[in-house]
Amino acid sequence: MMHGTVVGLHVLRAHGERPQSVSQAGATVGRGLDGDLHGKTRTPGSRRQVLIVDRADLVRLGLQPGDLREQITVDFPDLNTLPAGTLLLIGSVTCELTGFCEPCTHIGGLVGIDDPQAFQQTLIGHRGQLARVTAVEGDGTIRVGDPVVPAGVSTPAVHEQIG
Repeated sequence: MMHGTVVGLHVLRAHGERPQSVSQAGATVGRGLDGDLHGKTRTPGSRRQVLIVDRADLVRLGLQPGDLREQITVDFPDLNTLPAGTLLLIGSVTCELTGFCEPCTHIGGLVGIDDPQAFQQTLIGHRGQLARVTAVEGDGTIRVGDPVVPAGVSTPAVHEQIG
């Protein structure tokens, strides 16, 4: 069975700032990680509550965890093979993958790349997967070192309830 591990967590407090590395983060259903800008500025249930990136993509690009503005960095080589609708159990939080993150035009500038447009092209298919938080158990916390395990596929009813 495929599985992975959380190797980094980042919370973005304000646009244009570098995401803050944290050892753990709480999560809220329909919102994302507690304290992260995306949970405050997006419509509840948005498909872009959390960005999950595999560390191998960062290494290939010469980047560090958090550089792509992801909230969760994982050691999970199969991440980009999973279809939208896949449920991932990450610590005590269930996230539903909602699709690949299309690289934005300004990400290269945020990382300090000389040619942001060329960088944007290298990110296609390697910027990770977007997800929304669909359930929390216990304290609803994700910690660095937590396992990442596929937990099935969401049903249409979940899509309708969450948005």
